[in-house]
Amino acid sequence: MNTRTGRFRPWIWAGVAGAVSGAVFVAAAELAAFLVAREASPFLAAGSFVIDVVPQWAKELAIELFGASDKLVLLITLGFAVLLAAVAAGILERWRRWAGVALFVVVGVVALITTTTRAEASPLSFIPPLVGAAAGVAFLKYSIAALGRWQSRTPHEEAGTGTDRRHFLVLTAVGALGAVIVGTGARIGSMATSSVAAARKALKLPAPVSTVTVPAGAELGIPGLSPLFTPNADFYRVDTALEVPSIDPGDWRLTIDGMVDKRVQLTFDQLLDLRLREYAITLTCVSNQVGGNLVGNARWLGVPVREVLALATPGRDADMVLSRSIDGFTASTPLEALTDPNRDAILAVAMNGEPLPLEHGFPVRMVVPGLYGYVSATKWLTELKVTTFAEDQAYWTPRGYSPRAPIKLSSRIDTPRIDKAIPVGPAKIAGVAWAQTVGIESVEVQIDGGRWQPATLAKAINSDTWVQWSLDWDAVSGNHTLAVRARDRNGELQEQQRTPIAPDGSTGWQSTLIRVA
Repeated sequence: MNTRTGRFRPWIWAGVAGAVSGAVFVAAAELAAFLVAREASPFLAAGSFVIDVVPQWAKELAIELFGASDKLVLLITLGFAVLLAAVAAGILERWRRWAGVALFVVVGVVALITTTTRAEASPLSFIPPLVGAAAGVAFLKYSIAALGRWQSRTPHEEAGTGTDRRHFLVLTAVGALGAVIVGTGARIGSMATSSVAAARKALKLPAPVSTVTVPAGAELGIPGLSPLFTPNADFYRVDTALEVPSIDPGDWRLTIDGMVDKRVQLTFDQLLDLRLREYAITLTCVSNQVGGNLVGNARWLGVPVREVLALATPGRDADMVLSRSIDGFTASTPLEALTDPNRDAILAVAMNGEPLPLEHGFPVRMVVPGLYGYVSATKWLTELKVTTFAEDQAYWTPRGYSPRAPIKLSSRIDTPRIDKAIPVGPAKIAGVAWAQTVGIESVEVQIDGGRWQPATLAKAINSDTWVQWSLDWDAVSGNHTLAVRARDRNGELQEQQRTPIAPDGSTGWQSTLIRVA
């Protein structure tokens, strides 16, 4: 075989060497992160950086297309981009000495910047990207040199021994396999939350001084209708954390500072000493489209935020609280919404009868009725800064969202569904509606553009939760259009006009096509 023509393609094998070098880069960085700075994975830091800089329209599109899988899609896309860059580095290094190394160095510098500038960065966060870059460069230089020796063999020499070819192929195979084993093992080790999970499992919360009373008739029990309380496993999750933060309750601290008479820091036990109460509250994401499922209702165990803020005594000129997560996310909540004695804004420690799930903010998160999550529902909470809207901006404000975002009056059809035909005859049209802090007065359904028919409302738990509704219908064969609208207890009718999610939540009546057969 002619080593310079025919079947031998130096640039292909150079690309393979580059790809394996990229894998070695990532694996070595993950191993270093596991050993010295678990928060400093360059790959996850790069993903977080993308989340931070992505434009608002791209964020909404990702949530609409992929839902809760948006972060997985991001990581897969990022991995593909890293692979392409590594392949390019291999080809460049084979073409011109040090060109591929230069590309690796650039990637290493970017990784160093994104890793060390994260909110959760530690003094050792610089080590993983440096170790990863050094390992990747070393493997790239060695493997490309081996490829060069293979290519330089004469046809007679190669046919006689094939030593250099085998050396290169074994080198890349071992490098790839080792990178997969080391990288995967290190990532699993870094993600392991066994100690925090064990602490959560062993956590014994004190009995609440008050509990939620669910009135008879609050649950209609109709197949296909959302349950009154959303199970924790089904509760929507939208946040900026690529990796769920792990916080031991014994290490957790909440700092209240800013425009306050005195700075206060609370431990988890001190928070529990403020006496827990149970609340039923519906949460809604601003990214929830008309008829969407980024909304859920739960029982929350917690203490009023106003009692916690009172320990520090907010200044009279303050009008906002900037809440901060351990991962750097911030939310801007009107101070009046947190201190209003008629609104149950809480610091929650439990959800549906168990300590908060790790992905829903364990050990402490905020839950504020009547405000979209991006301005109120901070998970993995670590700080409450009393300030002003003029002085501070939260995470999503400079990205095109309103700093104040009251939840819109909304209603949704759960059943029948567009993707599942129903039989001819008696049927139930059913769904949920919510108007937080006000409550739902009525729900109406329209069938095929006809008159609006009043639906039957279930008993409401309170004005902060959704309410189930249903309408009996004698379904006839064919395709039908169903629409729904609600009215709140102030007499306000749900907004008909469709508006986009940004800057403060979508509006519009849901209309859906269903099939009767």
